[in-house]
Amino acid sequence: MSAAPPRDGETIADIASNDGRFTILVAALDEADLVETLDGNRQLTVFAPTNAAFKTLLSDLGISKEELLNRDDLDEILTYHVAPGRRDAESVTTSDEVPTLNGAKIYVDGTVLNGGQAKIFETNIEASNGYIHAINGDNVDGAGVLLP
Repeated sequence: MSAAPPRDGETIADIASNDGRFTILVAALDEADLVETLDGNRQLTVFAPTNAAFKTLLSDLGISKEELLNRDDLDEILTYHVAPGRRDAESVTTSDEVPTLNGAKIYVDGTVLNGGQAKIFETNIEASNGYIHAINGDNVDGAGVLLP
């Protein structure tokens, strides 16, 4: 696990938009009208799947990126990856569970989420309105969302 240096004045949305590893996430956030949520002053923590994680998910589900972006429950899937409050790596990795904006909980065992669905591999990407923790998996089975 590595920590990224703070980026002065940039919001979570700014950082994700400027990081090539998160282009699919940003497209999904835009499609679900959630960019504004991550661009405000509210303190949040995002467990951000990388493009590689999304590509694995798409392959596993047998769907295209466009089909994912057109899901009626896209906002539920994405808000499962967002926790209220500014939670640094220590706060997350020493918790058993983290509440999310969609009302479900992410279960944590160190850097492993939901029994191995995803692993946090880069922590504390600091934004003016919270943290991004990059994850290498889709982390959606616990979201209370039914996937095809």
